[in-house]
Amino acid sequence: MLAIAFRFPAGRYHATPWGRHVNEAEVEWPPSPWRILRALVATYHRKGWADRHPEPVLDGLLEALSETLPSYALPPAIQAHSRHYMPQGRLSGGREATSLVFDAFARIHPEHELVACWPALTLPAEQRELLDDLLRDLGFLGRAESWVEARRLEEWTGEPNCQASELGVDPDTGLALDPVRVIAPVPPGEYPPWREHTISAHGLDGKKPRKRERAILATLPERFVDTLRVETADLQAAGWSSPPGARFVTYQRPSDAFTPTATTRPPSRPHPATTVRLALSGRPLPRLEDAVRIAEIARMATIKKAEHVGDGTIPPALSGHNLPGDANHGHAFYLPEDADDDGHIDHILVHAPDGLPAQAIQALDRIRRLWDRDGRWPVLVEGYGDREAFPDAVPFGHGRVWTSVTPYLHPWFAKKRFGVAEQIARECRQRGLPEPERIEPVERVKVGGTPRRPVHFRRFRSTPKRLRQPDTRGQFLTLTFPEPVAGPIALGFACHFGLGLFRPVSGEPGDE
Repeated sequence: MLAIAFRFPAGRYHATPWGRHVNEAEVEWPPSPWRILRALVATYHRKGWADRHPEPVLDGLLEALSETLPSYALPPAIQAHSRHYMPQGRLSGGREATSLVFDAFARIHPEHELVACWPALTLPAEQRELLDDLLRDLGFLGRAESWVEARRLEEWTGEPNCQASELGVDPDTGLALDPVRVIAPVPPGEYPPWREHTISAHGLDGKKPRKRERAILATLPERFVDTLRVETADLQAAGWSSPPGARFVTYQRPSDAFTPTATTRPPSRPHPATTVRLALSGRPLPRLEDAVRIAEIARMATIKKAEHVGDGTIPPALSGHNLPGDANHGHAFYLPEDADDDGHIDHILVHAPDGLPAQAIQALDRIRRLWDRDGRWPVLVEGYGDREAFPDAVPFGHGRVWTSVTPYLHPWFAKKRFGVAEQIARECRQRGLPEPERIEPVERVKVGGTPRRPVHFRRFRSTPKRLRQPDTRGQFLTLTFPEPVAGPIALGFACHFGLGLFRPVSGEPGDE
């Protein structure tokens, strides 16, 4: 048996059934087998798994999943939609013309799982390994806002409640079912004769096909597995009403699949995600020297969005307010990142060591842009998870030697026997880090290849009430720990806003 569990952390599943217009406000429920397979193909190519798993392994996995139709165990859901009046330009009288657009989605509890199972299917080890990697990297199913966490189940003892069948009545209970048509792959063996018949019946085998015929032939690959790689836009341009290699199948889902029901809330558990990575775009991107300003804008935008999620209360993990008395830096750090080392901020890591609740992740997902008087930057959630989910993120490095990315400003007033070294040692103890065995000043750091001193960086918070700031000058440092430590390491004044950020020095003993 093969079973795959899907969970939607944002509580929403957006997907329009094939052949339906988005403004019909229909939701593809269950997710069609065709959609699931194409999502796996896209993940394989987008995440670069070809270096580890040869393409024939993927082809074998796709053919195995296409031989039989899956059954589903659908969780309770509610069909909902939002309405948007999209601007269409101005009319002759000066009034703004708008067009009503519906955005339909299924609302699912973030803790509930949808299970797709192939009861008679057993995969060989290499296909199971590939499937596990693809499911782990699968970020969304349906539209991009349909965040998903997927995993293969070693064992599943549940019962499906949605199966392929023409029988509209449950044989066990006699209750009426709700038929729904979804798109699924044909068994791979049926594709070659169908392709030959199609080419012959439509006269596509001529020696000099016309432009229209060439467009159709380009979307009729010889191999079945390649039909899952054809772009939807190419299929539509060629005039296909349904994709080659696909068929429509009737599934019978429970008649109350979209009926609100009173359910027992599952026991709450800490959300596994500690980090959300936001990607910034636009030209020009903000400078790394303005890290504290960009971090403040990101925090403000997140809190504004959180006011419209759930019950409207702002999670302490985002604001840092109303935390228990013994809480110490477990709430969100807003860490601007220059991933390509060109001197400009292209990502923001929102990292909370104590975890980000689902409401916080939903709020971050709703951010579409950041702006101030100096610029506007579109924002996209690149991913979320724990620190291991972002191996290429600069602050999430690992090593013994760490050097400044942004100026460190000591958080307490300096006193005799309580200077920078003593303050850093205290902060490290509070964070569960070993005390550095050596702290060395650094005169300059390079930002995009240009040497910079602390004075070149913005070193003040933009707050209505001026904070007491023990250090206004700042300095760059290199910290050497007695053993390798894992990032992020952000210390000192405004460390939750990008100041005092360190990165590991590559090539040092203990680096990984």
